[in-house]
Order: sequence, then C-alpha cells, then structure tokens
Amino acid sequence: MNTAVNNTKNILLSKGITPTFQRIVIYEFLDQNRIHPNVDTIFAMMTKQIPTISRTTIYNTLNLFMEKNLVSGLSLNGNEMNFDINTHPHHHFYCTICKKITDIEITCPIGKNKLKNPSNHLIQEVHGYFKGICKDCLSAPSLDK
Repeated sequence: MNTAVNNTKNILLSKGITPTFQRIVIYEFLDQNRIHPNVDTIFAMMTKQIPTISRTTIYNTLNLFMEKNLVSGLSLNGNEMNFDINTHPHHHFYCTICKKITDIEITCPIGKNKLKNPSNHLIQEVHGYFKGICKDCLSAPSLDK
C-alpha cells in the first residue's frame, strides 16, 4: 500500500473515522484538489474512479468529515455548499464571474484566540469572505467592467 493511502488512513483513524475505500478516495481528492469543490464536482470526479459511488455516500462522507473537523463547509453564493480541507482560520474570495473560490490570508483581529468582542460574546469561529472579480477575469479581454 502506498504512503499517501497510509497517511490518509491514519488521518481518518485519528479522528475516529473508519477508513473505507470511498472515504479515503474522497479525502485524497479534497487534499489534492484544493479548489473548494461542491458535491456535483466531487461526484463527477469520484464516478471516474468509483463508477458505483452514490451522491448519498458523498453527502454522508462530507457531513462526517465536517463533524470531525476534517473539512469546512462554505456557502458563499447562497446556492450550494463548497468544501474546504483547510480547516485553519482563513478567509475566502469568490469571483462573481468564473465562480472560483480561493483562499485569502488576511490577518483578522479575532481568530484562533477566541477573544471576547466588545459585546462580551465569546467568538469561537470567524468566517470571512470577499466577493468580486478575480485577477484572471479582470485581465480577460472580453470582460465588460
């Protein structure tokens, strides 16, 4: 068995997840393709490797991964959930033209330290995202800005 599969098995086991073939393949896809995919994208890629995989298996696996903090769910456009294997605090940029989601590293005054805000609420998570036009779309000659 190759090292990558063993590493994935160990990651899943460390979170109390039984490392089934489908879970290993889904996790490795997310790890190797940090594109913030939605279920449709994951399903399209998984059926190339596992023709019999169901959307239900993918949904259940992603829900389990979110529950165990292996992935984060993002809802940036209001229509679908995208998945991010990077669970460390960071922000995202959503391009309104090409629909790509990219990570943005911006220092946030509230984050890992779980600081109290002026209203004395305990903030445990911060999710920030920006919407606009990405640099690739801005440089496209046909874009009417």
